[in-house]
Amino acid sequence: MRSSFRHIPVTTAGALTPITQNAPATPLVNRGVGHWPAGRTFHRLFCLLVIVAAQSRGAEPIRNVGQPMTVPFHCTEDDIAQTGMTCAEEAPCPVYVDLTAVASLGSKVFVTGNLHSESATLYSLLLESDDAGETFTEPLARIRGAGLDLIQFPDFEHGWISGEMLQPLARDPFFLRTSDGAKTWRQQPVFEDGTAGSIQAFYFDGAHSGSLVLDKGSGSTRYQLYESPTGGDTWTIRESSEKPIRIRSMPPPGTGAWRVRADAKSHSFSIEKADGENWKPMAGFLISAGACKPGEASPEPPKDAAGPAK
Repeated sequence: MRSSFRHIPVTTAGALTPITQNAPATPLVNRGVGHWPAGRTFHRLFCLLVIVAAQSRGAEPIRNVGQPMTVPFHCTEDDIAQTGMTCAEEAPCPVYVDLTAVASLGSKVFVTGNLHSESATLYSLLLESDDAGETFTEPLARIRGAGLDLIQFPDFEHGWISGEMLQPLARDPFFLRTSDGAKTWRQQPVFEDGTAGSIQAFYFDGAHSGSLVLDKGSGSTRYQLYESPTGGDTWTIRESSEKPIRIRSMPPPGTGAWRVRADAKSHSFSIEKADGENWKPMAGFLISAGACKPGEASPEPPKDAAGPAK
């Protein structure tokens, strides 16, 4: 099971084989949360996190000038308090970027990951480029205490990104889903009630049929295989085991057209595209994202930031 206690990462995760048909390059917008059942406080709050803090839409894009880029991060007193970090002016808490997967949809490229300290996960991270890596933006607001992992686009309209809360251990797995070619995304918990575990693997054959493997961390039923005929709206357990379970229809690891590679020399993550038998670097992001220290004020919200859902 994943934990939020993560030092500078030295490993990477690949992406599922994407379908790369053309898709319109349109800004991503969040949907409302009115479809969640009344009384499900966790669900309403969970989805509202994506909608309320859409501060990244007003931010300047990260520009690629041929050197590893820095993911912008401004640590606040609230960030320090929420994560229980002990930071001082003379001993600030370093903040790191962890990138986990990359996949493309037409001309768009998406990269997932999180921002974390040495002791806690701070925010999820989703980066998007629609100009071959010249610039990157964050199409969705960062989710406090969450990480984003695997990406799959089985066709040019539908896509899923897996994630979970990491405070301190992995729990409450969820998906970010799109059905309009990544113009809009909505966040959907896998289970109605919170549960421990993270999505170790998932695969959708198309718009509706999908499977996922849940890793609960320990026990004789640590690994659980679920199937969905509804695009992830509902899930039914099919198999449990103390040993890892493989989704039979899923392509073998390492067969995707993109990869994330940790580069120790430059202390960065390299985003690379397959070029025959070789890999061609497209962009890079520094592992370091700054530090947290007391006395830092919260940044002014951008003028076009989305407000709470009505």
